[in-house]
Amino acid sequence: MDTIMDEGLMAQARKIRCVVFDIDGVMTDGMLYLGPNGEETKAVSVRDGLGIKQLVDAGIHVAVISGRPSEAMRQRLQHLGVQHIHLNIDQKLPTFEALQAELGLSDEQCAMMGDDTPDLPLLRRCGLALTVADAHPQAAAAAHWQSQFVGGAGAVREASDLILDAQGKLP
Repeated sequence: MDTIMDEGLMAQARKIRCVVFDIDGVMTDGMLYLGPNGEETKAVSVRDGLGIKQLVDAGIHVAVISGRPSEAMRQRLQHLGVQHIHLNIDQKLPTFEALQAELGLSDEQCAMMGDDTPDLPLLRRCGLALTVADAHPQAAAAAHWQSQFVGGAGAVREASDLILDAQGKLP
């Protein structure tokens, strides 16, 4: 990225008051590990978790809007201090709009980190669209910024650091 683009990105990141994350492919590697009794397990990065916690601690709202249910992820996110957890959501935009209304935030004050086509309505709407290194091409094209890391392996932490650094809140 050239300096002008970096300055524009940092200026937009300074405005962010809420970051919305997808789970599968963003907080995880996008793989579902299936057990013999139908149970699912997912691996998450501790570093990504710290990035989420740092956003929460800095007073930035963190929300999750995911198309799949996962009680294990709900518990993990609650442990990190995430207060806005929406799982098993087919259409993400109405949930996002309700969240905006609840928090009194504009599109420009919201960031979204997604990785695939179900995330496109939010990526196109938010003031700061973020994605992972291995994002679907349409999601990558809609993003203002793309992590150097793949989902589940540091992308969330890199995005968190970007926002916190822009706001002078990076620990």
